[in-house]
Amino acid sequence: MPLVLNLIYVATLILLSPVLAYRMVRSGKYRDGLWEKFSGDAPNRIGDGPCLWFHAVSVGEVLLLRPLVREMARRRPGWEVVISTTTPTGLAVARRTFPELITFYAPFDFSWATRRAMGRIRPTVLALVELEVWPNLIRSAKRAGAKVAIINARLSERSHRGYRKIRGPLAPTLHRIDAVAAQDEDYARRFVDLGVPPERVSVTGSVKFDGLESDRNNARTRGLRAELGLSNADLVFVAGSTMEGEEAAALAAYRGARKDHPRLRLILVPRHAERFDAVARWLESEGEAVVRRSEGPAPGHRAGASPVVLIDTIGELGAVWGLADVAFVGGSLMPGRGGQNMMEPAAYGASVLFGPHTANFRETVSQLLARDAARRVAGPQDLARRLREDLDDPEEAAARGEAGRRFVLAQHGASGRTLQELDRLVESSQAAKSA
Repeated sequence: MPLVLNLIYVATLILLSPVLAYRMVRSGKYRDGLWEKFSGDAPNRIGDGPCLWFHAVSVGEVLLLRPLVREMARRRPGWEVVISTTTPTGLAVARRTFPELITFYAPFDFSWATRRAMGRIRPTVLALVELEVWPNLIRSAKRAGAKVAIINARLSERSHRGYRKIRGPLAPTLHRIDAVAAQDEDYARRFVDLGVPPERVSVTGSVKFDGLESDRNNARTRGLRAELGLSNADLVFVAGSTMEGEEAAALAAYRGARKDHPRLRLILVPRHAERFDAVARWLESEGEAVVRRSEGPAPGHRAGASPVVLIDTIGELGAVWGLADVAFVGGSLMPGRGGQNMMEPAAYGASVLFGPHTANFRETVSQLLARDAARRVAGPQDLARRLREDLDDPEEAAARGEAGRRFVLAQHGASGRTLQELDRLVESSQAAKSA
């Protein structure tokens, strides 16, 4: 099986090599950490105590580890934690967020790379965040004596359909997984349907709830308000995690509402860093003055001279949502994306809007809509209409935001439940070694 997978990976790499080489030369994409990924040259862990290796693919997954790592440090101060990630932005955020921990690039799923990385880290438990089913990595972990868990596990309907088509070849990998800590019952049921033994699947809730800030007066948000030149009299419309086409919809909605609400400010936060410059150029071509976060503090503004704010930095969206009176969550207006996390703005009590394409957050959307804690918009014109409604009736918008905030606060506790699952795996691993 490892040989077959290696051949498939190599063939895929050869097929894609012209595109990858072009992107490496043009933008430097994929170059960073290439040797570590191919060779499995992970840091050589020195200690011999229990070690949890968390693999978080990128920025969002890295950040959701914060409450879990905090809880572990409180409950299990003797445990060592290491964090791997796949992307340069993910690694940068991991190093900034967890400066005291070992952080590194995860190996590509070649057998030699995963085997070498596993030998250098020597984890007690390999914990894959959300959905990272890599056959060679999981196989190498088991051969090294580690337990394997998927934590904060989620499996969308679309991913479930895709995995079902390869359920036969995937079965050995799924049977090697010792625990799945799922976010909700639907996700748990899908993992069981794919072949994970039901006794290994539990529902622990979403760790993301535990890590959500709900105080608008937190230091990061307060600092951003000052640095971006926002006054307390401003109304703020944040469009975050936006994809191509969604910035245009947000700008049109903002322009329409600004006529009656001259203190309205627009903050755009594109989802992908490689689009920052293009969005800035587009805004300027539209005749908008632009303040780029990367260029430092913005001066105060006069009424009638309110620039659009472009957040072109990584890892600040969580604090930016705290500025929002009205929040539009991107990745949802255009088909094919499945939405982004709408719980962050809900936690602050913002009036939350999102588009019709939210398949990746079906349960969250259902819960928010059932509590009248958010609204779904059908398209760009509907986004403009809903923004106007929120600005024209701030009391109703505030009531909707407070309903979302109460819902988020009621969900806390997933970190503790997840740690109980990891506790159990560590104990069973140590018992097996001493037997």
